[in-house]
Amino acid sequence: MNVNELLSAIQTLNTEDAFRPRLSAEQWRSVTPFLTSHEVRAGELLIKQGDLDHTMYFLGQGTLQVFASGSGAGPQKVAILRAGAVVGEAGLLGDFPRMANVEAMTPCIVWALRGPRLDELAQRLPALALELIRAAGAVAVQRLRANNARQIALA
Repeated sequence: MNVNELLSAIQTLNTEDAFRPRLSAEQWRSVTPFLTSHEVRAGELLIKQGDLDHTMYFLGQGTLQVFASGSGAGPQKVAILRAGAVVGEAGLLGDFPRMANVEAMTPCIVWALRGPRLDELAQRLPALALELIRAAGAVAVQRLRANNARQIALA
């Protein structure tokens, strides 16, 4: 998968929590060297609840499910994510344990933006880094509102 396919998926995802940075195609080309592509097998955990990690993932292909393990009768389904979605955005926004598990439902390709690479991007291209953080924050707020409305408590 090339980065143009990822950008197309991001731009065409039509969900309330869609990642919508105000970046031109040229600006995206400047950001993509800071991303790494990874294949995730169906059934594999991408994010484990409780882990400390400073990585946000862009889902290029496939489907992910988000679920939380809690004190209830079993895992609580939080969301199903399609190509173009981001996940793990809270990991870029602070030093918080992961609030939920994220598992590949199908084979996936994800693009990772790790904390140290974001720091490097902020040094070299601060306006682009700021825009990515702003868009990630907007996703986090939208998801928090949706989870509150559905009364899903995430640790």
